[in-house]
Order: sequence, then C-alpha cells, then structure tokens
Amino acid sequence: MEKLKAYWLDFLQEERREESWWDKKKACCEKRGAKIVRVEGKGHLFRKFRYDSETMYEYRLHFSYLTKQKDKLYLEEEVIPYTFKMEKGSIVEHKRGSTPKVKSPLSIAPNANRASNQERMRFTYDRLAAVQYAERWWNSYNPNFRKFDVDCTNYISQCLLAGGAPMRGAPVRERGWWYNQDSWSFSWAVAHSMRWYLSGSTDGLQGKEVSSAEELAPGDIICYDFQGNGRWDHNTIVVTKDAAGMPLVNAHTDNSRNRYWSYEDSTAWTPNIQYKFFRIGS
Repeated sequence: MEKLKAYWLDFLQEERREESWWDKKKACCEKRGAKIVRVEGKGHLFRKFRYDSETMYEYRLHFSYLTKQKDKLYLEEEVIPYTFKMEKGSIVEHKRGSTPKVKSPLSIAPNANRASNQERMRFTYDRLAAVQYAERWWNSYNPNFRKFDVDCTNYISQCLLAGGAPMRGAPVRERGWWYNQDSWSFSWAVAHSMRWYLSGSTDGLQGKEVSSAEELAPGDIICYDFQGNGRWDHNTIVVTKDAAGMPLVNAHTDNSRNRYWSYEDSTAWTPNIQYKFFRIGS
C-alpha cells in the first residue's frame, strides 16, 4: 500500500517533539559508537475487519537495520505489529500493536529446583547448536512446539533444549524444567519462573549468574525486569557480540534478531529496569 509506504518514509525522516522508538534506537546506537546506515522494511497485512462503519487493518512490519560499529557491519532485524484505520483515504489511528502480558508471575515451589539423587544428570552445553536454533527460528515457530501469545520464554527454552539441556521434573508444573505436547513446567514458558529456575537449579540446566553483560558468550541468557518491581518479564539469548564485545540477542514475542542486549530502544524499557545475566553450562 503506497500510503503506508509514504507514512513510514515520513516517520523515519521527520523530527518529533516527543521521543519515539526510532529516536531511542538511534540514540542507543550513538551511545555505543554505532550508526544505522540503511533501513529496509517489508509489511505483511494479515487481518482486515470491519466494526460499525469503520475498517481496521493489522499488519506486521519487518525492519532490517544495517548497522556499522567501528569497522564491523551487522544486520539487526525486528518484526513489529501495527494497526491502523483508513478515513477518507488517509491513514488514521496508526499505532503499535499491544503485546499480551502474563497477568501474574508464577513461582516455583520451594526446593523445586533441587534435583533428587535419582535425577542427577550432567550435560555438555552445545552453544553453537543453541545459537543455530535461535537463528533458524527467530521469526518463525517450530511446529513441534506450542506457540504462546507471550512466546519469549518458550523460544528460549527451545534454544536451550537444542543445546542439549536435559529436561526434568515432569509432570509437576511447579517443578523442574520440561515440556510435552499436553503440558509444560512454568519455567519452560514463563519468564519470571525461568529466571528463578536458572538461579536455583542444582543439576542439569543451571545458570551461573555473572555481574555484567560483557561476561556472557553466545548461548547465554539475559532476563529482564522492565519495571524493576521484582516481576521478570522477558528473556533473550545471546547470539553474537558487537565490535565492542557486548552481546547481541535474539528474542520472540516482538521477534528480533541481533538486537543490542540492553533493550533501551524498547517501548517496555524504564529507568528502573533490572537485568540478570546467566552463563549456561560450564
């Protein structure tokens, strides 16, 4: 749709009084000595519906940002949902689609992360396999697994499983880390529960907390508490490092690839944000 194309060309070029996500992204790049040198976008209209006398459109916009930092070029990608209405031939009420939220953090039962003697297991984490899986499925969904409305932790769990992490704890949902087609542990699919599982697990899949993002390697996990209120909202997986040695991450829900780890360009970011950095495996 030509009108939508014109809308986005204006958006990317105009100056605004209020800071937008695009302004935040450029500022985040500038802060770390990087610059977006080319932007491409592809839209996919996936729903059109009428109510009363109005027609509403929903589409996803796949952005690609060619970014230069020092002498290194890399491609960041993200897919953002939008809605708009047409009124007298003009686009109106154009806004970013809302992301479903988990209503309350689901906790793991006391001592549920501790393995019994019968469950003791060791594994060697295949970081390359985890990253390859993260790259393969960053913007699509493996049909062997359920797709969740809030899919970030489900996606991370699949990456960890691809890296050889062993499941344990079934069929108790509050215990361990596991998945089957009919059920799954809270730690498999809920960001808050995964954060506490990684820090508390004593066997199999475990996370060793480190103090800074630069200590992470591809295949490691970052957990995010956007509001700083103790409720962990999001997880990402490190897939590579930028020219300064800082993590670039992949994620689901708002699907993204090679995104800078801090999420300062996110609409969910607040000054109170808290992070947890977990090394996976030995």
